[in-house]
Amino acid sequence: MTAQDTPATAPALVLDGVVAGYGGGDVLRGVTFDVPEGAITCVVGPNGAGKSTLMRVISGLLRPRTGTVTLHGEKLNGRSPRAILKMGVVHVPQNHSLFKDMTVRENIDLGGYTLQDRAQVATRIDAVFDLFPQVRDWARMKAGELSGGQQRLVEFARALMLDPRLILLDEPSMGLSPMVLRSVFDAARQMNAGGATILLVEQNARAGLKLSHYGVVMENGTVRLSGTGREVLEHPEIGELYLGGAVKSPQ
Repeated sequence: MTAQDTPATAPALVLDGVVAGYGGGDVLRGVTFDVPEGAITCVVGPNGAGKSTLMRVISGLLRPRTGTVTLHGEKLNGRSPRAILKMGVVHVPQNHSLFKDMTVRENIDLGGYTLQDRAQVATRIDAVFDLFPQVRDWARMKAGELSGGQQRLVEFARALMLDPRLILLDEPSMGLSPMVLRSVFDAARQMNAGGATILLVEQNARAGLKLSHYGVVMENGTVRLSGTGREVLEHPEIGELYLGGAVKSPQ
């Protein structure tokens, strides 16, 4: 599926009037949008727009002051990060989060730490390796021996250990070359094709929107525009502000 093949589905995640921040200041000021089931949704916007704060609210690392976050009708706000993880929300953070002195397999195994059945863990590892065969090849290597792009793929593989309903990807292209970025985005497509709903925050706005079925533009803690990935890419005002000119549709 490409960003042009936009699925019309019910929302997996709904944010309604979310206000949140740190100390006495609000970073998010009434954020409202839906994340459709089975799709890739990309949030873009300038530095300071509130993109990473948004991810922290969804994963339970930051509690909103007002507003609600619901996953398939179940409220997330007020729950602990562990409880939200058990509900099927996995957060791949902006900074690399592997244990560098452990092997790739050991890092992936940790992704299933909430699973009590070791046979189930082994089954999930096999399924993850089937999806990412290159990660299987690195299984005995120390994570610290991998390049930045390879570590990102291992983080994706680890995120799939709990067979998540929603994957949050915070700036997955951070620090990656264009060639490596393509392989990381291909991996995101693979996870989506396998049934995962993905919410992506991406500084590389053009690449992120091309990857995604839906786009959300944030500015100063609010939603400036939302629509399909193509609609956001082709919006002239958004193009001038964030993309260096709008993308023109092929004639």
